[in-house]
Amino acid sequence: MSTSLDLAKNIADMQKDFIVVFEGEHIVLTNASFNKFFGVGSTDEYNKSFGKFINNFVLHPSYFNAEKVKDGDTWFESIEKLEEIDRVVSMLDQTFEGHAFSIQIDSSLKNQKIVTFTDITQSLIKRIMIENNANIDKRSGAYTKQYFLQINSSFEEAAIFNKKIIGLTLIEIDNSSDENDENIQEFVRYFKGFIRQDDMLVKYSNTKFLLAFLVDDAQKAQQVTKKLDAELKKYNVDGFSFKLTTKYQTATEKLKTLVDALV
Repeated sequence: MSTSLDLAKNIADMQKDFIVVFEGEHIVLTNASFNKFFGVGSTDEYNKSFGKFINNFVLHPSYFNAEKVKDGDTWFESIEKLEEIDRVVSMLDQTFEGHAFSIQIDSSLKNQKIVTFTDITQSLIKRIMIENNANIDKRSGAYTKQYFLQINSSFEEAAIFNKKIIGLTLIEIDNSSDENDENIQEFVRYFKGFIRQDDMLVKYSNTKFLLAFLVDDAQKAQQVTKKLDAELKKYNVDGFSFKLTTKYQTATEKLKTLVDALV
């Protein structure tokens, strides 16, 4: 390896993102994060153990893969023609767990492409549920029921992709202290302050909210419920009370079934 490539590798090894340098379709440099993901010790070991790089991209309809390469294009050219938000691939790590990555390609070097893979697995749900004014209930600040029902299948797909189950908590409120929406708005702000970024709070009716979330198993779902209960007990507003009920997904259960059982 040349001195310049040695220096580039040392810098790349400091990065959390995957850094891969291609000459044509051949990989000439991978960083430590990339090697750890694929369970190899070096770029040479990767090249000896794996075939064409594009074969790492899982054939999933929601992500870029070999089937989406245009005739006559390289995969670099095909993915660069997509909108930035769609430049996402899925790859399996050495334990065969799926991860989603956004891709950036730097073609400024002659005959080489520097490709950066950023792991966005944890923000997958957030990307599915991109917030915009049409999806937010103006009076409360939570997601609308209509939007929640529209993305049910996407939420289920994300659960399958991440090997999780869906938990659903019904929050029934009594806001007898006030006729306006200020208490509800304040309650939603408080609630969103301690739930996770990827959890989805939905205003289902004037007195009912739903919290949809992903967890590893039923035990974790119960832990989420305990946390919610503990946090909400700290919320003390005269004339404002609430009740929590949680259900979680069985092996083949649909999200709609959970919703129907709660509301």
